[in-house]
Amino acid sequence: MKKQALGIVFSLLLLVTFIGAAPRVGAAIFSLKRSFAAALASRERPRPVRFHEHEGRGLLVDVWINDAGPYVFAIDTGAGATIVAPHVAAQARLEYSACTVRIIGLSGRGVAAGGHARIGKLAIGDADNLLPARGTAIIAPLPRGIDGILDPTEAFWPFGYVIDMPAGELRALDAEEPVAPSREATMVRWLPDAEGHRPFVRLANGERALLDTGSGFGLAVNVAAARKFGIELSGDGPPSEMVRDLGGGRVHARRAEPATIALGTMVLRNVPTALLYGTDAQTPTLLGRAALRPFRLYFYARERWIRIEVPADG
Repeated sequence: MKKQALGIVFSLLLLVTFIGAAPRVGAAIFSLKRSFAAALASRERPRPVRFHEHEGRGLLVDVWINDAGPYVFAIDTGAGATIVAPHVAAQARLEYSACTVRIIGLSGRGVAAGGHARIGKLAIGDADNLLPARGTAIIAPLPRGIDGILDPTEAFWPFGYVIDMPAGELRALDAEEPVAPSREATMVRWLPDAEGHRPFVRLANGERALLDTGSGFGLAVNVAAARKFGIELSGDGPPSEMVRDLGGGRVHARRAEPATIALGTMVLRNVPTALLYGTDAQTPTLLGRAALRPFRLYFYARERWIRIEVPADG
């Protein structure tokens, strides 16, 4: 079993809370209560950028913060926040706030991070390609080789965005692009997230799943959800792999038989599947890069829809 097949280095599954009076990060990072039209009119849409996939680190892109950089950031739809390493915060001269945060990973364990800070300028791809949202970044230690985590839902607000996995392209979503199904695509509802704005969807078996580009898994389910996917629980399967999450905890992943998943009008067959042990009871089902790699993913911020499309040349 290849380690990369089950690796979840950046499946953060953040449950981020401020210790003190500040609200939860998902509700506080950006002022989402403003009129969408007014916010859209006040922001220039950033240019498309290319990313590359590293099996152990995820979808990587160059980022500049307050004109400092470039830094290597992982594009993670499951993060729920922009996260920067302490050395980046120092070089970009980010000013820390007084309160600290707690990051909860797959295992349910938390780690007290270094705080949070306001970002004045955030650019992607090149130093003058500014993202529309600035907001608050969480300061936290990250694994070697990664300077930060970029959650595009937060960073591209008020625009939606497109992650074209086969083409390796991330771009802001044109407001004129249709929100409609087609023969090559399916539309699924972007479900509410109690902790922020992460992209949850409903699978045909009724389970909620997080579309998580920060995860190297295909389908990953905890023991409680296994039978809903027809996964048999036994001790006779392949040996499990221990994975450390960003919160400092550990979980075990055991490879299961590839699954068939119905998502909207689309059926995904032979999806690499892993059974997770030692996770928090609230850990959601994941659809990670190994499942999403063939698709172009449209995230509509205002309409709260997600379009999953097979590229014409795919």
